[in-house]
Amino acid sequence: MVLCAQTKRCRQEAPPVKARMPLAANETCQAVLGLRQRRALRLASSPASTASAPRSSEWFWAPLILVTFLSFATRFYRLREPPHVCWDETHFGKMGSYYINRTFFFDVHPPLGKMLIGLAGYLSGYNGTFPFQKPGDKYEEHSYIGMRGFCAFLGSCLIPFSYLTVLELSKSLPAAMLTAAILIFDTGCITLSQYILLDPILMFFIMGAVFSMVKYNSFANRAFSAPWWFWLCLTGINLAGAMGVKFVGLFVVLLVGLNTVYDLWELLGDLSLSLVTLGKHFFARVLCLIMLPLALYTAQFAVHFAVLNRSGPGDGFFSSGFQSRLIGNNLHNVSVPEYLAYGSVVTMKNLRMAGGYLHSHWHLYPEGVGARQQQVTAYLHKDLNNLWIIKKYNLNTDYADSSFPVEFVKHGDVIRLEHKETSRNLHSHQHEAPLTRKHLQVTGYGINGSGDSNDFWRIEVVGRKSGKLIKVLRSQIRLIHLATGCILGSTGKTLPKWGWEQVEVTCTPYQKESPNSLWNVEDHINPRLRNISLDVLKPSFPEILLESHMVMIRGNSGLKPKENEVTSKPWHWPINYQGLRFSGVNETDYRVYLLGNPVIWWLNLITVGLYLIMAMFLSVAIKRGAHLTAERKELSQVLLRGGGLIMLGWLLHYLPFFMMGRVLYFHHYFPAMLFSSMLTGITWDVLLKFCAGLLSASTQVYNCGIVLLILLSVYRTSGI
Repeated sequence: MVLCAQTKRCRQEAPPVKARMPLAANETCQAVLGLRQRRALRLASSPASTASAPRSSEWFWAPLILVTFLSFATRFYRLREPPHVCWDETHFGKMGSYYINRTFFFDVHPPLGKMLIGLAGYLSGYNGTFPFQKPGDKYEEHSYIGMRGFCAFLGSCLIPFSYLTVLELSKSLPAAMLTAAILIFDTGCITLSQYILLDPILMFFIMGAVFSMVKYNSFANRAFSAPWWFWLCLTGINLAGAMGVKFVGLFVVLLVGLNTVYDLWELLGDLSLSLVTLGKHFFARVLCLIMLPLALYTAQFAVHFAVLNRSGPGDGFFSSGFQSRLIGNNLHNVSVPEYLAYGSVVTMKNLRMAGGYLHSHWHLYPEGVGARQQQVTAYLHKDLNNLWIIKKYNLNTDYADSSFPVEFVKHGDVIRLEHKETSRNLHSHQHEAPLTRKHLQVTGYGINGSGDSNDFWRIEVVGRKSGKLIKVLRSQIRLIHLATGCILGSTGKTLPKWGWEQVEVTCTPYQKESPNSLWNVEDHINPRLRNISLDVLKPSFPEILLESHMVMIRGNSGLKPKENEVTSKPWHWPINYQGLRFSGVNETDYRVYLLGNPVIWWLNLITVGLYLIMAMFLSVAIKRGAHLTAERKELSQVLLRGGGLIMLGWLLHYLPFFMMGRVLYFHHYFPAMLFSSMLTGITWDVLLKFCAGLLSASTQVYNCGIVLLILLSVYRTSGI
């Protein structure tokens, strides 16, 4: 009571009178007023018209229950249909099976979404035996409904999250109901939530992060209280979840980061806060929004590597050291000599994704393809033709003779690699490579190890000094051709039938270090050296974590469309230009097509333009000192602060796709569509309130406008 009285007095009394107040009371007033001003500037806590705010718990719970019921009813309706594999269920259902069977695989996305799908399948009785070979395969007796139901559950939660977020930002029940209606009745959102896909899981964590961020912003006047800590920590947890499903979760991380920077900037301008308090605010956000998400994100990969401990189809994408961890891999529990020596028989694996083993065979390059010498390629499978003998460049010694001392290969040595099966040397010369222009051809040349100076290669270890030994599995090496200075590498291009459709190997004149030109020694045979277990050479957890991210990033950037698949461009998405075929290739099949409700999508697109016009008009009016009533000032704050936050979210989840080089699909727009739907609710609510304020029958105009927009969102949704 005393504090309230002091606050009121601070607002009403003139400055000279305030100066005569007792010092303690004056400081209290300044702190309270500073806190109120700071709260008014929060992105997510701008007050709306009190007339539209919920007046009781019934007004809060009844609409929320209705919205939640409708969202679950629409998502779980006919969930079993069709009873066959649809679109990317081929991939993510299969990956769920891999987790159940603990079989290692490779995917371009982080593991959390697939782990959750596998867990849902396991808990619902699925045994991981369905092959998920291609769309259209019937599930028959296999239990698939648990995995679909899990995705439908998370997709259903998007609507309550969006409803509560808009309600918190606008304090307007009609705005929240309009947003909920848009998302409930959009056919695209319904379809995307009903199948075994990563999208509903990703959007669940994105909306969870946005809602949590808005909630902890609303507790700014109760900083460091239990609710404030709860919502701040929950924001960090959801950020880890979004990043753990797909890398595009980085966009919501950026949104929360920008909100946090704005928040700290406002706190810095509050002179009533001490530097100690500012430091606490800063470290609280570092702890909850950086350290906590990083720890959880890392823990996801720890679980991923612990569960997938058996050799599988993903082995070949990773290094030899990584493969040695996997039960059933030919490198698991193997003993080999640790350091490379002259006379050793080795296989060399290229470090680019699916780069293959250095390989040669008796077949020659055809006429017109460089010199007609023995082919050298990269082969993706284990084979005797992958074996090479390391020899000194100027000697042809019998290294099996025990009278010669063992000599280890060192960084910077000049060596000769002799193909074990054909006794020809690895060779390069001034002939163009078969497929890659400006690269030099690599061949097998010579007889029984005798050749010429074009067979000489300098071996270098990345990051090592001259004279250092070369370690099996761990050392990343380059082979530099002594005569031309080019570097041995695998281009990743597939040779024609004359090359048995193996991978092209060239000598590249470009000195840029890349996985294409890096190799490691995998198999190592030398009876004169003591064998050690590969367990001591296995990479550490930080190393395999880093390697998995490098492989995922390379894989993501190299994604190509499948045969006869419909791709799209980012400008197609907001206008609902074309969708995706999920199921059905003829008139007799159960047909599923991903496409949004055109009325809703065009309304959202128009609203983006409408918001920009309104925001610009209000910003200029406020800057010019236009007289606004208290209610209109509050509405302006809702539009500029709350709507601005949502608009920023839409931009961050949409514009980056214009700069991506990978293949893109219609479903990539749906996280941005969530933000545009929330923006529609806020923008039209504010616009109708402004319009209603200019007319005599204000309540009727406002209510009719909201009802009309909700009815428009229901229109053309009967096809679900």
